[in-house]
Amino acid sequence: MIVFRDLHKSFGEKRVLQGFSLDVPEGETTVVIGYSGSGKSVALKHVVGLLEPDGGAVEVDGKIVHQLPQDELMELRSTIGFVFQFAALFDSMTVRENLTLGLKRRGLSEREMEQRVEESLALVDLEGAEDRYPAELSGGMRKRVGIARAIALRPRYILYDEPTTGLDPVTASVINQLMMRTRERLGATSIVVTHDMTSAYTVGDRIAMLYKGAIRQVGTVDQIQRTHDPIVRQFIEGRPDASGEADATASEVTG
Repeated sequence: MIVFRDLHKSFGEKRVLQGFSLDVPEGETTVVIGYSGSGKSVALKHVVGLLEPDGGAVEVDGKIVHQLPQDELMELRSTIGFVFQFAALFDSMTVRENLTLGLKRRGLSEREMEQRVEESLALVDLEGAEDRYPAELSGGMRKRVGIARAIALRPRYILYDEPTTGLDPVTASVINQLMMRTRERLGATSIVVTHDMTSAYTVGDRIAMLYKGAIRQVGTVDQIQRTHDPIVRQFIEGRPDASGEADATASEVTG
Protein backbone atom coordinates (compact mmCIF):
# COMPACT_ATOMS: atom_id res chain seq x y z
CA MET A 1 0.00 0.00 0.00
CA ILE A 2 1.16 3.54 -0.77
CA VAL A 3 0.32 6.27 1.73
CA PHE A 4 1.01 10.00 1.41
CA ARG A 5 1.00 11.59 4.87
CA ASP A 6 0.83 15.38 5.23
CA LEU A 7 3.36 15.85 2.41
CA HIS A 8 4.92 19.30 2.01
CA LYS A 9 7.27 20.40 -0.78
CA SER A 10 8.47 23.81 -1.91
CA PHE A 11 10.85 24.97 -4.62
CA GLY A 12 12.29 28.27 -3.48
CA GLU A 13 9.34 30.47 -2.56
CA LYS A 14 6.88 28.36 -4.52
CA ARG A 15 4.91 26.12 -2.18
CA VAL A 16 3.73 23.16 -4.24
CA LEU A 17 2.47 20.53 -1.80
CA GLN A 18 0.88 21.79 1.40
CA GLY A 19 -0.39 18.86 3.42
CA PHE A 20 -0.98 16.32 0.65
CA SER A 21 -2.49 13.18 2.19
CA LEU A 22 -3.84 10.19 0.29
CA ASP A 23 -4.16 6.42 0.75
CA VAL A 24 -3.72 4.26 -2.36
CA PRO A 25 -5.57 0.95 -1.78
CA GLU A 26 -3.89 -2.30 -2.75
CA GLY A 27 -4.86 -3.66 -6.15
CA GLU A 28 -6.69 -0.52 -7.27
CA THR A 29 -5.97 2.34 -9.66
CA THR A 30 -6.07 5.74 -8.00
CA VAL A 31 -6.15 8.71 -10.36
CA VAL A 32 -4.83 12.09 -9.22
CA ILE A 33 -6.26 15.00 -11.19
CA GLY A 34 -5.58 18.72 -10.97
CA TYR A 35 -4.58 21.80 -12.91
CA SER A 36 -1.24 21.92 -14.71
CA GLY A 37 1.43 23.02 -12.26
CA SER A 38 -0.55 21.89 -9.22
CA GLY A 39 2.08 19.39 -8.05
CA LYS A 40 0.71 16.05 -9.27
CA SER A 41 4.02 14.87 -10.71
CA VAL A 42 5.88 16.23 -7.69
CA ALA A 43 3.81 13.97 -5.43
CA LEU A 44 4.50 11.00 -7.70
CA LYS A 45 8.27 11.49 -7.66
CA HIS A 46 8.30 11.22 -3.86
CA VAL A 47 7.10 7.60 -4.14
CA VAL A 48 10.39 6.48 -5.69
CA GLY A 49 12.61 8.89 -3.80
CA LEU A 50 13.36 11.19 -6.74
CA LEU A 51 12.37 14.06 -4.45
CA GLU A 52 12.63 14.38 -0.67
CA PRO A 53 9.80 16.04 1.25
CA ASP A 54 10.19 19.21 3.29
CA GLY A 55 7.66 17.75 5.69
CA GLY A 56 5.49 14.68 6.01
CA ALA A 57 6.30 11.39 4.30
CA VAL A 58 5.41 8.79 1.72
CA GLU A 59 5.11 5.22 2.97
CA VAL A 60 5.32 2.19 0.69
CA ASP A 61 4.54 -1.12 2.35
CA GLY A 62 5.03 0.57 5.71
CA LYS A 63 8.48 1.93 4.84
CA ILE A 64 9.13 5.68 4.89
CA VAL A 65 10.73 6.27 1.51
CA HIS A 66 12.96 9.25 2.27
CA GLN A 67 14.43 7.52 5.33
CA LEU A 68 15.56 4.40 3.49
CA PRO A 69 19.29 3.75 3.03
CA GLN A 70 20.39 3.59 -0.60
CA ASP A 71 20.37 -0.21 -0.87
CA GLU A 72 16.84 -0.47 0.52
CA LEU A 73 15.66 2.39 -1.70
CA MET A 74 17.00 0.56 -4.74
CA GLU A 75 15.23 -2.60 -3.60
CA LEU A 76 11.98 -0.66 -3.20
CA ARG A 77 12.36 0.88 -6.66
CA SER A 78 12.64 -2.61 -8.12
CA THR A 79 9.00 -3.19 -7.10
CA ILE A 80 7.77 0.01 -8.79
CA GLY A 81 7.34 0.67 -12.49
CA PHE A 82 7.42 4.35 -13.49
CA VAL A 83 5.92 5.44 -16.83
CA PHE A 84 7.25 8.93 -17.48
CA GLN A 85 5.26 11.63 -19.25
CA PHE A 86 7.42 11.60 -22.38
CA ALA A 87 8.40 7.90 -22.10
CA ALA A 88 12.03 8.86 -21.24
CA LEU A 89 13.48 6.28 -23.62
CA PHE A 90 17.17 6.26 -24.48
CA ASP A 91 17.35 7.33 -28.14
CA SER A 92 20.64 5.53 -28.77
CA MET A 93 19.19 2.20 -27.65
CA THR A 94 16.80 -0.12 -29.41
CA VAL A 95 13.46 -0.98 -27.88
CA ARG A 96 14.94 -4.27 -26.66
CA GLU A 97 17.88 -2.49 -25.03
CA ASN A 98 15.56 0.03 -23.35
CA LEU A 99 13.49 -2.78 -21.87
CA THR A 100 16.43 -4.92 -20.70
CA LEU A 101 18.26 -2.04 -19.01
CA GLY A 102 16.39 -2.52 -15.74
CA LEU A 103 16.25 -6.29 -16.11
CA LYS A 104 20.03 -6.65 -16.15
CA ARG A 105 20.15 -5.36 -12.57
CA ARG A 106 17.90 -8.29 -11.61
CA GLY A 107 20.51 -10.82 -12.68
CA LEU A 108 18.23 -12.49 -15.22
CA SER A 109 19.68 -14.70 -17.92
CA GLU A 110 19.67 -13.61 -21.56
CA ARG A 111 16.87 -16.07 -22.26
CA GLU A 112 14.78 -14.81 -19.34
CA MET A 113 15.27 -11.19 -20.42
CA GLU A 114 14.31 -11.97 -23.99
CA GLN A 115 11.17 -13.70 -22.77
CA ARG A 116 10.26 -10.68 -20.60
CA VAL A 117 10.79 -8.36 -23.57
CA GLU A 118 8.59 -10.45 -25.84
CA GLU A 119 5.82 -10.82 -23.25
CA SER A 120 5.85 -7.12 -22.35
CA LEU A 121 5.76 -5.93 -25.95
CA ALA A 122 2.95 -8.38 -26.71
CA LEU A 123 0.96 -6.94 -23.81
CA VAL A 124 1.15 -3.47 -25.39
CA ASP A 125 0.60 -4.77 -28.94
CA LEU A 126 4.12 -4.03 -30.17
CA GLU A 127 5.31 -7.50 -31.16
CA GLY A 128 8.29 -7.34 -33.50
CA ALA A 129 9.41 -3.84 -32.46
CA GLU A 130 12.44 -5.06 -30.51
CA ASP A 131 15.08 -3.79 -32.94
CA ARG A 132 13.54 -0.42 -33.68
CA TYR A 133 14.83 2.84 -32.23
CA PRO A 134 12.65 5.44 -30.43
CA ALA A 135 13.09 7.92 -33.29
CA GLU A 136 11.41 5.40 -35.61
CA LEU A 137 8.30 5.25 -33.42
CA SER A 138 5.26 7.48 -33.20
CA GLY A 139 4.47 9.29 -29.95
CA GLY A 140 1.83 6.72 -29.07
CA MET A 141 4.21 3.84 -29.75
CA ARG A 142 6.88 5.42 -27.53
CA LYS A 143 4.31 5.66 -24.74
CA ARG A 144 3.55 1.98 -25.21
CA VAL A 145 7.24 1.10 -25.04
CA GLY A 146 7.41 3.10 -21.81
CA ILE A 147 4.60 0.99 -20.39
CA ALA A 148 6.27 -2.20 -21.63
CA ARG A 149 9.52 -1.20 -19.93
CA ALA A 150 7.66 -0.68 -16.65
CA ILE A 151 5.76 -3.96 -16.77
CA ALA A 152 8.84 -5.96 -17.82
CA LEU A 153 9.97 -5.58 -14.20
CA ARG A 154 6.77 -7.33 -13.02
CA PRO A 155 6.20 -4.52 -10.49
CA ARG A 156 3.80 -4.48 -7.57
CA TYR A 157 3.14 -0.81 -8.25
CA ILE A 158 2.97 1.22 -11.45
CA LEU A 159 3.12 5.02 -11.53
CA TYR A 160 1.84 6.76 -14.67
CA ASP A 161 2.77 10.41 -15.19
CA GLU A 162 0.38 12.03 -17.71
CA PRO A 163 0.19 8.88 -19.90
CA THR A 164 -2.18 10.38 -22.52
CA THR A 165 -0.71 13.88 -22.81
CA GLY A 166 -0.05 14.93 -26.40
CA LEU A 167 -1.91 12.00 -27.93
CA ASP A 168 -4.87 12.08 -30.30
CA PRO A 169 -8.16 10.71 -28.88
CA VAL A 170 -7.83 7.33 -30.60
CA THR A 171 -4.26 6.74 -29.39
CA ALA A 172 -5.18 7.98 -25.92
CA SER A 173 -7.98 5.42 -25.85
CA VAL A 174 -5.48 2.70 -26.75
CA ILE A 175 -3.23 3.75 -23.86
CA ASN A 176 -6.20 3.71 -21.48
CA GLN A 177 -7.06 0.17 -22.55
CA LEU A 178 -3.43 -0.90 -22.09
CA MET A 179 -3.40 0.49 -18.54
CA MET A 180 -6.54 -1.47 -17.74
CA ARG A 181 -5.14 -4.62 -19.35
CA THR A 182 -1.90 -4.26 -17.39
CA ARG A 183 -3.78 -4.06 -14.09
CA GLU A 184 -5.83 -7.13 -14.97
CA ARG A 185 -2.82 -9.19 -16.04
CA LEU A 186 -0.37 -8.14 -13.33
CA GLY A 187 -2.71 -7.18 -10.51
CA ALA A 188 -0.57 -4.12 -9.88
CA THR A 189 -1.58 -1.20 -7.71
CA SER A 190 -1.43 1.96 -9.82
CA ILE A 191 -1.36 5.73 -9.48
CA VAL A 192 -2.25 7.69 -12.61
CA VAL A 193 -1.50 11.41 -12.70
CA THR A 194 -3.54 13.20 -15.36
CA HIS A 195 -5.76 16.13 -16.24
CA ASP A 196 -7.50 14.05 -18.93
CA MET A 197 -10.94 13.35 -17.46
CA THR A 198 -11.82 10.78 -20.13
CA SER A 199 -8.77 8.80 -19.07
CA ALA A 200 -9.53 9.32 -15.38
CA TYR A 201 -13.07 8.00 -15.73
CA THR A 202 -11.91 5.05 -17.83
CA VAL A 203 -9.03 3.67 -15.76
CA GLY A 204 -9.72 4.88 -12.24
CA ASP A 205 -11.25 3.01 -9.32
CA ARG A 206 -10.96 6.20 -7.31
CA ILE A 207 -10.22 9.79 -8.28
CA ALA A 208 -8.54 12.39 -6.05
CA MET A 209 -8.31 16.08 -6.94
CA LEU A 210 -5.18 17.97 -5.93
CA TYR A 211 -5.90 21.66 -5.42
CA LYS A 212 -3.64 24.28 -3.85
CA GLY A 213 -1.26 21.68 -2.53
CA ALA A 214 -3.73 19.33 -0.85
CA ILE A 215 -6.45 16.84 -1.73
CA ARG A 216 -9.70 18.70 -2.32
CA GLN A 217 -11.88 15.62 -2.75
CA VAL A 218 -11.47 11.88 -3.25
CA GLY A 219 -14.09 9.35 -4.26
CA THR A 220 -15.22 6.77 -6.77
CA VAL A 221 -15.77 7.76 -10.38
CA ASP A 222 -19.50 8.04 -9.73
CA GLN A 223 -18.97 10.18 -6.63
CA ILE A 224 -16.67 12.57 -8.48
CA GLN A 225 -19.03 12.84 -11.43
CA ARG A 226 -21.88 13.69 -9.04
CA THR A 227 -19.88 16.06 -6.85
CA HIS A 228 -21.36 19.33 -5.64
CA ASP A 229 -17.95 20.78 -4.78
CA PRO A 230 -17.72 23.88 -7.02
CA ILE A 231 -13.96 23.64 -7.56
CA VAL A 232 -14.02 19.96 -8.50
CA ARG A 233 -17.14 20.47 -10.64
CA GLN A 234 -15.48 23.35 -12.49
CA PHE A 235 -12.40 21.25 -13.23
CA ILE A 236 -14.12 18.09 -14.43
CA GLU A 237 -16.43 20.11 -16.67
CA GLY A 238 -13.50 22.07 -18.11
CA ARG A 239 -14.96 25.48 -17.30
CA PRO A 240 -12.65 28.53 -16.96
CA ASP A 241 -11.50 29.26 -13.43
CA ALA A 242 -11.91 32.88 -12.39
CA SER A 243 -9.08 32.48 -9.87
CA GLY A 244 -6.62 31.91 -12.70
CA GLU A 245 -5.64 28.46 -11.43
CA ALA A 246 -6.56 26.90 -14.75
CA ASP A 247 -3.99 29.07 -16.48
CA ALA A 248 -1.13 27.86 -14.29
CA THR A 249 1.87 27.06 -16.43
CA ALA A 250 2.97 23.44 -16.43
CA SER A 251 6.60 22.76 -15.76
CA GLU A 252 8.75 19.67 -15.48
CA VAL A 253 9.26 20.36 -11.80
CA THR A 254 5.73 21.15 -10.64
CA GLY A 255 3.57 19.34 -13.21
